[in-house]
Amino acid sequence: MSQDHPTNGHEHAHGDDHGHDHSELGEMDLRVRALESVLTQKGYIDPAALDALIDTYQTRIGPRNGARVVARAWVDPAFREWLLADATAAIASLGYTGRQGEHMVAVENTDELHHMVVCTLCSCYPWPVLGLPPTWYKSAPYRSRVVKDPRGVLADFGVTLPDSTRIRVWDSTAEVRYLVIPQRPPGTGDLGEDELAALVSRDSMIGTRLVEAPAEQGSPA
Repeated sequence: MSQDHPTNGHEHAHGDDHGHDHSELGEMDLRVRALESVLTQKGYIDPAALDALIDTYQTRIGPRNGARVVARAWVDPAFREWLLADATAAIASLGYTGRQGEHMVAVENTDELHHMVVCTLCSCYPWPVLGLPPTWYKSAPYRSRVVKDPRGVLADFGVTLPDSTRIRVWDSTAEVRYLVIPQRPPGTGDLGEDELAALVSRDSMIGTRLVEAPAEQGSPA
């Protein structure tokens, strides 16, 4: 169960128990790194190829799934209501399921309320819809500062919200993970679902960026 903790002009929703080890670098991580070093030395794996594979999953495949969820919610009011009521089932209906996405909650940004997501104790993250978490999401500075100074963190990402907009920070846990449904940008009423999905970034689904309308094409010379 999440609880709201208003602090310094914003609200912080925090899970009661992550249910796993919270060390910066766990025993399993150390083992994986050691195994990767051995395999690299023996020539069994190519670190560059491995990095490329991880980057593809982190920046393309994963976030693309979440972007399609958001775009569907923008164009289909019935799906939007389902998503907000039962995100796990709604997301699964599009084929996006798996570990780290067993219990999803969708929160919707509005003019009055802006949502941001963090995992203050480790790096819980919705892999099926966002892929692998970015480095900054796992960093101690983000995990601590976003709770105390969400407006400052948003400013670091180039986002300035009106003073009247409340900010709620959601703390992911081992049991619950969140997906932010960003606001649909104005001037996109004529765009189809695929075109809308292309506008949605990973960071906008964490709440650290806004979705912007596509730049107008210049008229031919």
